[in-house]
Amino acid sequence: MNMPEENGSSLHDDHLSEKHDDPLIRGLHRVIRQAIRLLAVLMTMVILWCVADVVLELYKGLSSPPVLLLDLNDIFVVFAAFLAVLIAIEILVNITLYLRDDVIHVQLVVATALMAIARKVIVLDLSTLQAEYLYGMAAILLALGVTYWLVSSQPKK
Repeated sequence: MNMPEENGSSLHDDHLSEKHDDPLIRGLHRVIRQAIRLLAVLMTMVILWCVADVVLELYKGLSSPPVLLLDLNDIFVVFAAFLAVLIAIEILVNITLYLRDDVIHVQLVVATALMAIARKVIVLDLSTLQAEYLYGMAAILLALGVTYWLVSSQPKK
């Protein structure tokens, strides 16, 4: 069981800290922190590729007849691409906050999940889906919404 220190924080607050007594653990933590940095770089590359995808989808939609007009399907494809960029940015924020604070920010993770499920709902083609799929999506959305509400209603420490 973790005992609080004099400053009020628990012993595991910096669980990837390099301030550990065991040199092996300290070295392993250093490796993991570098892996997280690599993930941040890779996510930045994914964001740039997603932005390029948005540009490509807009170009394809606007250059096909009728020129400079988007049909409903093109609009949904562009919306999906935009939302994918926003979700990737949220994941990058999660990674960088984890690097900075060494704590998983549950509210931000749940908000990212809500954005991802909202993206799915926005681009749904209701004509091709089974009712069970929609019930499942509704249950996930409700569970994430309640979780977000519970997490955000907690007093800040």
